[in-house]
Amino acid sequence: MAGNTFGDLFRISTFGESHGKAIGVIVDGCPALIDIDEEFIQSELDKRRPGQSKITTQRKESDTAQILSGTFEGKSTGTPIAIVIPNEDQRSKDYSHIQDKFRPSHADYTYQSKYGIRDYRGGGRSSARETAARVAAGAIAKLFLKKHGIEIFAHVSAVGQIEAPNLNLNDLNALLETRESNIVRCADPASAAEMEDFINQVRKNGDTVGGVISTVIRNTPVGLGEPVFDKLHADLAKAMMSINAVHGFEYGSGFEGSKMLGSEHNDIFVNQDDKIKTITNFSGGIQGGISNGMDITFRTAFKPVATIMRDQSTINEEGNETTISGKGRHDPCVVPRAVIIVEAMAALVIADHFLKYKAYLKDAE
Repeated sequence: MAGNTFGDLFRISTFGESHGKAIGVIVDGCPALIDIDEEFIQSELDKRRPGQSKITTQRKESDTAQILSGTFEGKSTGTPIAIVIPNEDQRSKDYSHIQDKFRPSHADYTYQSKYGIRDYRGGGRSSARETAARVAAGAIAKLFLKKHGIEIFAHVSAVGQIEAPNLNLNDLNALLETRESNIVRCADPASAAEMEDFINQVRKNGDTVGGVISTVIRNTPVGLGEPVFDKLHADLAKAMMSINAVHGFEYGSGFEGSKMLGSEHNDIFVNQDDKIKTITNFSGGIQGGISNGMDITFRTAFKPVATIMRDQSTINEEGNETTISGKGRHDPCVVPRAVIIVEAMAALVIADHFLKYKAYLKDAE
């Protein structure tokens, strides 16, 4: 199976299955002398781990990260950093009823058709359990970016039809504190309360619901990204679309921008305190595939979780019609736990492009 590695200079490879002994990641290309704060890495994993609230799956995993290599005396050595996260609370029997059935809107059919074998226990490699490894790697990328003053903030901006108002992004630390004060991880308290009530009702009805996560990346230098195939927004899109359940990505004005006139949409340049900025930011901080120094903004849309606690019609491996029932422990809405995954993938993209940018500057001298 190909496609288990992401990035060029700051590169990760993840491994493991949902119901295997462990999942993990190799981070290759992290520069030396980065402070590897293990408490921070664990705190990031804690935001993604299952069983953290009544609106998430009740699978109990501590998601304790074990760093096996690549660090010495609390700093990165420049060699591959290996992290393993043991699986502790698998209940494979919860999936015995689907071992020969294809769950609607899951990877069961496509996986079986392509590889001729599948681990039906929680989806195996196609399970969102794999994203814990990305979060661990993303935490290291964040520690690297922190050294250069780059900040990343994401929050749940919509659940179903409930949309939070646009936020004032001046104080990301305050927004982070507000986000972490509620289980939905929405930085608008009123919207968070409404979203929580709605998710609870959906869960009681045996159903699921999707949502949107909005992200801002601040303090990037001008020059991240390449103008043809390695556009910064293209790599961000790939990163987000690689996350389980993601069905949409837009940056800057996104689809709404298609309704505007050029005279309305153009970001006018100004010189403020000897810094070139734009009055508006419909470009989302990226022009021609290259960062322009403004805030990078994008939105990621997640579909409803495919496993619902209701009977559904499907077929089995022999092609015969049958009925399938949702069992096990599943999220009624993935976006509260996905916030940290979005941040992690964004950090990996920016770290990779930052290293390319620094290499270009060195070569240009």
